Amino acid sequence: MAQRCSATAKSTGKPCGRWAIDGGSTCPMHGSSAPQVKAKAAQRVAEEKAAAKMRLFAAPVDIDPANALLELVQWTAGEVRYWRAEVARIAEAEAEKLTWSQTSHEEGTTPGAEGGYFDKDVTEAVPHVAYRMLTDAQDRLAKYAAAALRAGVEERRVRLAEDQGAAVAGVIRKILERLDLLEWQAEMVSTIVPEELRALTAGV
Repeated sequence: MAQRCSATAKSTGKPCGRWAIDGGSTCPMHGSSAPQVKAKAAQRVAEEKAAAKMRLFAAPVDIDPANALLELVQWTAGEVRYWRAEVARIAEAEAEKLTWSQTSHEEGTTPGAEGGYFDKDVTEAVPHVAYRMLTDAQDRLAKYAAAALRAGVEERRVRLAEDQGAAVAGVIRKILERLDLLEWQAEMVSTIVPEELRALTAGV
């Protein structure tokens, strides 16, 4: 991830030319020495390492596109439920934390009464990370759900359930035929069995 600093040197008006910090776009002389910048850069490095490891060891999975969409919807719905609970917990404990967060820590910037300097935590009106994660998960859930509906996933699931129900009904019909049912009882099997199977599927 090594790259040159993207800042322009004030003295020359030319690109800085120094190496940027790992995961960042500037060198320490041009803003990358700030704690919040270092933290974000470290996060990018960790994410890139994780992605590289995934690309190295992940194997292709044979999966139906419709099932892939359904899995995305289900997993993301779980994310939404988790972050919604976290936001509710934070709001119940201290609602102000949802809108005001510490964004940086400045060392030796606040003058003291006796001439010394003290560290200062900078707090700004920005959404709490849990709230940001919730809104992101909700947006992704809406996108995946819409894609699943456009792909006709629900229709396919219904059709598959009906086909399975018909197959099971056929097997049950053969079993009941061997039991030597009366004619009117045998005729009801093809109607009753699929109805009960669909009711069972809806209940599950």
